[in-house]
Amino acid sequence: MEYATPGEMQKMLAKSDGNRTGETTMWMENGGQPMMSKYEASNKMMFDGRYQMSTHKGNMMGMPFEGVSILAYDNAKKKFVSTWIDNMGTGIMNMEGDWKASSKSIEFKGKMTDPTRPEQDCDVREVFTFIDDNNQKMEMFGPDAKTGKEFKTMEIVFKRK
Repeated sequence: MEYATPGEMQKMLAKSDGNRTGETTMWMENGGQPMMSKYEASNKMMFDGRYQMSTHKGNMMGMPFEGVSILAYDNAKKKFVSTWIDNMGTGIMNMEGDWKASSKSIEFKGKMTDPTRPEQDCDVREVFTFIDDNNQKMEMFGPDAKTGKEFKTMEIVFKRK
C-alpha cells in the first residue's frame, strides 16, 4: 500500500496543475543563434494523484509542435520518473531524477534518440525548477553534434495563466 499511496512529492506536483504559457529558447549548436517561440502547457494529475500528464502546444523551428509528458514520483525508487513524446519524432524519451530541495528542482538524466545519429541514443539531462507555485523553468542539455560535449539545448520559462 505504501508504494501505491500518493505522498508529499505527488502533492507538490499537483500544485502545478492548470494551464501555463511559456517562452522557449532553443539552440541547435553550442554558441549558435537562439530561436525563440511561444508555448502553452496544460498539467493535470491523474489516477487519484499518482501521475501528472502534461500536454504541450506551440511552434518550433517554424512548425506546429505538440508533445505529451507523464511525470511521477516513484515511491519505491525514491526518484522522479518522466516520459516525453512529441510530433517531431517517433521515439520516447525516458528520464529519472532526484529532488534537490536547496534549489527546488529535479535534475533528470536519461536517454533519447540522437537526431544526428538516429541509430543510437544520446544522453540528456534536464533541470526542472519550481520557482514558485506560478512559475517554473525547464532547462534541457544534450551533446553538441560536433564535439559531443554537453551544452544547453533548450530553456522554457512557464507562467501560470
